[in-house]
Amino acid sequence: MKFKGKVWRFGDNVNTDEIIPARFLNTMDPEELGGHCMEDIDPEFAKKVSKGDIIVAGRNFGCGSSREHAQIAIKGAGISCVIAEGFARIFYRNAINVGLPILELRDVSKISEGDYLEIDLDKGTIVNLSEDKLYKARPLSKFIQEIIKSGGLLKWIKSKGKKNAK
Repeated sequence: MKFKGKVWRFGDNVNTDEIIPARFLNTMDPEELGGHCMEDIDPEFAKKVSKGDIIVAGRNFGCGSSREHAQIAIKGAGISCVIAEGFARIFYRNAINVGLPILELRDVSKISEGDYLEIDLDKGTIVNLSEDKLYKARPLSKFIQEIIKSGGLLKWIKSKGKKNAK
């Protein structure tokens, strides 16, 4: 899977309540949640993001509650991938469950807001097209990539059930 998009930068310890404020948790609709993504950090974020853009953050991205609304909101806002120095464990797992591509990159300090990146999820490569630099992230396993490509764990399970029924 390959992605290309503009970078939106966030710092360390961005929690799930900042990704999608609790007052919007009365729905699971991706588009509605996406319209409020990062609203308490940047009220205009959802209006500025374009489909395919990329979030780059520091350590412990997605800390806080275990609900999947945060990952659904990110996808609903049109974000194609999240790159961070580290993810909260439950956020990482829920991202896979809902099919949100994520990559861990040891040092994101050289990637600036507004840069354009090209990501190859299969290889774990990140090319900063604005700076002409290549970064190597820890690639996801083939199994996890398959789940993400299917659109998440439930869709992957359903696709396996259909194949086995034949």
